Amino acid sequence: MNLTRLAPLAVCGALLLSCGTAQPGADTAGETTTSSPSGRTGSPGTSDPVTSPPATSAQARTPAGAVPSPTGTAAVRVRRADGMVPALVTGVRVARHDGFDRVVVDFKGDIPGYTVRWTSKVETEGAGKAIDLKGGRALHVMLIPAVAHTEEGTPTWSGTSAEPLTAVTGIVSTGDFEGHVGIALISDRTRTFRVKEYTGPSRLVIDVGH
Repeated sequence: MNLTRLAPLAVCGALLLSCGTAQPGADTAGETTTSSPSGRTGSPGTSDPVTSPPATSAQARTPAGAVPSPTGTAAVRVRRADGMVPALVTGVRVARHDGFDRVVVDFKGDIPGYTVRWTSKVETEGAGKAIDLKGGRALHVMLIPAVAHTEEGTPTWSGTSAEPLTAVTGIVSTGDFEGHVGIALISDRTRTFRVKEYTGPSRLVIDVGH
């Protein structure tokens, strides 16, 4: 056998073995995902990693990347088509981030219409009883059509702790009456905020600036 001809073949084989092949996903370790712009988006795994916690957690997860702070104070109103089946409010989650607090309202069914606005006075739905705002103001979230109880009348949400938030000092239910569900985000003053919708599962995200 001619050893002179075999030597180059051996060198080529060694080079191939040392290079190997890239594993799937090996080049994505440094990637981060941030929340999508305002509006309804889909997949919770790509566009809304901030608000997709384990089912047993009461809090929203910390975001993977930086998210711009809220910049507006004007009321936000979104209407839905008449005859929509009322959405079921299944919970309200919170998380504190750099520059803003995040409040997430979870639904079973489609996202209902809503109004989100600052006010100095909030009353309970139906009863009209004034809610104590501790000398501050409330970012009042009104969901229509929506309910926060089962067909048997068992409440599915009645309040959420504001810990560990900074701008939002209290989160209280303002009522669940005739297709209206109210949520008051109490703060010491009017602050910038933004509202975003996500699907899969359905949820409304409200960010309040520090």
